[in-house]
Amino acid sequence: MSSIDAEALYRALVDQIRLAFGSSFAENDGPVLAGIYSGGVWLAERLAKDLNAPSFGVVNVALHRDDYAKKGLHSQARPTDLPFDVNGRRIVLIDDVLSTGRTVRAAVNELYDYGRPASIDLAVLADRGGREMPIGARFTGGTVDVPASANLVLARRDDNTFTFTTEPRAN
Repeated sequence: MSSIDAEALYRALVDQIRLAFGSSFAENDGPVLAGIYSGGVWLAERLAKDLNAPSFGVVNVALHRDDYAKKGLHSQARPTDLPFDVNGRRIVLIDDVLSTGRTVRAAVNELYDYGRPASIDLAVLADRGGREMPIGARFTGGTVDVPASANLVLARRDDNTFTFTTEPRAN
């Protein structure tokens, strides 16, 4: 498999979001960012800085996952933390990799536990295909080709830049 340039995907993602929203993240009633734990939170943190957003939320999907009984709670997971009122807000939900759509479905369920947003736009760094749910991203850094036998894993370097690696998928 060829190397995936996570930084190039990030730049493309920032450009798409900035084109759609301009500087409205800094406005009190503008859109808000919410990252899905953990890769999505890393992206949301960096996007908040690059888009001049005053804050970002953290969405933990553990309790809404359809494999919760099998996986349980991850001991290091941060709880959902939304520093804004969900009701009537336009939310940009952020994740690192979009594949089956099951994590995004769980994140939307979690957001609705906190209220009823005006809308939710999905932004992902990489779309690897393989959808099991009717979910698509409005903003995508890029489409990547990864074998079905591998997971695409985002890593954050010390300088807050990103890199992708692949790992064999566990059975």
